[in-house]
Amino acid sequence: MKKYIKLTTWIITGLVVAGFLFVLKQHSYAMTEQKIEIETSQGNLTGTLILPEKYSGNIGLVVFVHGDGPINDTYDDAYKPLWEKFASAGYASLSLNKPGIGGSSGNWLEQSMEDRAQETISAINWAKSLPMIDTQSIGLWGASQAGWVIPKIVREVPDLAFSILVSPAVNWISQGKYNTRAVMKQEGLSEHEIKVNEHYNSQVLQLLNERASYEDYLHIAQSEDLIPRERWGFIAKNYQSDATEELSYFNAPVHLVLGGQDINVDIEETERIYREKIPASLLSVSYFPDADHSMLSKKNAASPLRTFLTAVLFPRQLVDNQYLNDLTQFIKKQPL
Repeated sequence: MKKYIKLTTWIITGLVVAGFLFVLKQHSYAMTEQKIEIETSQGNLTGTLILPEKYSGNIGLVVFVHGDGPINDTYDDAYKPLWEKFASAGYASLSLNKPGIGGSSGNWLEQSMEDRAQETISAINWAKSLPMIDTQSIGLWGASQAGWVIPKIVREVPDLAFSILVSPAVNWISQGKYNTRAVMKQEGLSEHEIKVNEHYNSQVLQLLNERASYEDYLHIAQSEDLIPRERWGFIAKNYQSDATEELSYFNAPVHLVLGGQDINVDIEETERIYREKIPASLLSVSYFPDADHSMLSKKNAASPLRTFLTAVLFPRQLVDNQYLNDLTQFIKKQPL
């Protein structure tokens, strides 16, 4: 009996060690990560510079522009498979912690889209001083809210080599209305219930238009969906964001990536506006029918547990399996 227990213990221990080594291998990436700190007029920003493991001569660079929320430089490691792909194509990546996150100065909730553009420009200027970076091969990758930020960056830095926009926002107000209705339909609310919620949202919008205080908002606020004070300030500062006319600033290749399961952004409207405002010679569009707003595959997006397990066990399979290859193909077409 003791021999059986001892054997069982060894087997369990072996399985645990094997599982640990498997997970460790899955989270080992063919690239070199360096923690960095950049001094800006608004304070210091921390982040990560990612380089190919082996390179010779100058290499290109992709500067990351985050979407909404308190996002750190790695996006809780979700960026790493994409960094690895870019590294395999001969490109470095640069990603910052948002202000107030990961040691970066400030508070991201106090930023305007213009503020976000200026901090990214500071990062680009810093990167141009690095000896290994080809200053003519610096491009941008951005998702969601970056749709308001990237055109402002291009306006100030016209020599950027390319821009990749994933599920980009165009107009804050229309996007919010689209997302609100799409979420309620997905949750099974009746048309009457949807109309009631839309009426409430129109009241909130009216307060924003009147530049009402947070206390004014609290008078009508729904307790089950209360906007925190800092978030209210962020919304008031940015809710009129609209990138439509600023898309005309693009003068280098633009790669638009859209997901068929996206309920945050009206992808048909987004594609229409991009095609209207950006010359066909500069614009390429990829559409992934099973991907959501974050490019998660349909199966992962439908199950938080599956998303968590995939992120732990198979991180490279977290996003739609065509997405990473698509971006790699695009970036390889860019001159280095």
